[in-house]
Amino acid sequence: MRTLIRDVRMFDGERTVAKADVTIEDGLITAVDPGTGPGPGPDADTGGPAGTVVDGTGRTLLPGLIDAHTHVLDGSLAQALRYGVTTELDMFCLPTLLARQRRLAAENDDVADLRSAGTLATAPGGHPTQLLEALAGTVLDGLGDTVIDSICDPAQAPAFVRARLAEGADYLKIVIDDGTVHGTRLPTMTPQTAAALTAAAHDAGLKVVAHAITASEAGTALDAGVDGLAHVWTDLPPGHPASQRLAERARARNVFVVTTLAYFEAVTAGHTPTADCARPGSPDNAAGALRTLRQAGVPLLAGTDATPFTPAHGTGMHRELRLLTEAGLGAEEALTAATSLPARHFGLTDRGRIAPGLRADLLLVDGDPTRDITAVSRIADVWRRGVRQTGPA
Repeated sequence: MRTLIRDVRMFDGERTVAKADVTIEDGLITAVDPGTGPGPGPDADTGGPAGTVVDGTGRTLLPGLIDAHTHVLDGSLAQALRYGVTTELDMFCLPTLLARQRRLAAENDDVADLRSAGTLATAPGGHPTQLLEALAGTVLDGLGDTVIDSICDPAQAPAFVRARLAEGADYLKIVIDDGTVHGTRLPTMTPQTAAALTAAAHDAGLKVVAHAITASEAGTALDAGVDGLAHVWTDLPPGHPASQRLAERARARNVFVVTTLAYFEAVTAGHTPTADCARPGSPDNAAGALRTLRQAGVPLLAGTDATPFTPAHGTGMHRELRLLTEAGLGAEEALTAATSLPARHFGLTDRGRIAPGLRADLLLVDGDPTRDITAVSRIADVWRRGVRQTGPA
């Protein structure tokens, strides 16, 4: 079935085109006409009649959003897609659950697509084992054993990575977190173990993303050679010289950082309770770190740390985009952080932009989110692999 989206404003993942006609067929974008003339008829631009013509007047077409930090449970992927998130990058999923979610995403177009780290690497008793214990009797019921593999010695790194490959991990996540920001004390892996895991993962062709939420922990992750940080750090006040030095180190090593401002907002005292019983640093500190990273030229990827609690899948990304603009990013810059940038850094070469030959993962909204980021919530249509969805009620 061929679909023509006519006379639409288009943000292609990198820039905005005032008027375009976009054709999709068999799950792919097959044509993008910049719409500089009066516009072709429904037959002329596609080589045949369009089965469906969608009027894009007053609307904006975007690549499907990519959330670069989530945690998937049953129902998460369907909820994400309803709100225009067409791909989720999961940062920890229990093995039995992961297999089910992978099948769901592969076989169905009414849920978001999925990539995952599978089981993360943490020290025995380290983060997030305290959260798994806290969730006993809730959303983890029926998932079987929630005890996860851990690592305490650099010599275990190759075997740990092989086990993740056997699970089907798309990248490796390591945890460097001593509990300081959570208001507690937690075992954490040594710098030597972090470096050994990173080397073993790179040898296996996997990127490495580190959970690290203090400047010191982020520094350890950079020393280990990771490819990305799963959060901004939150223990330093805005403008602190140590933040600037750390951001410059990240830029020199071409390390990306996932933003997760919505997460830090959600779990800070006074906001909606979450499964994370942590007491993180101020959202102001997180926003300050983000501004320093941006000034240094570090690639920023929009991610929410979405869970079945809060931030929620889908709507959490809308909140993240608003927080990014409030922290100083332009609207187009924030949209790039949620589309082409995560696709580029996670090797998703078939999505994240609107161009012929790429997947037809698309979001159509009323209004212009390149000027008013809140328009991203005014969803008119969503396509996942070319299949048109019903938007949120």
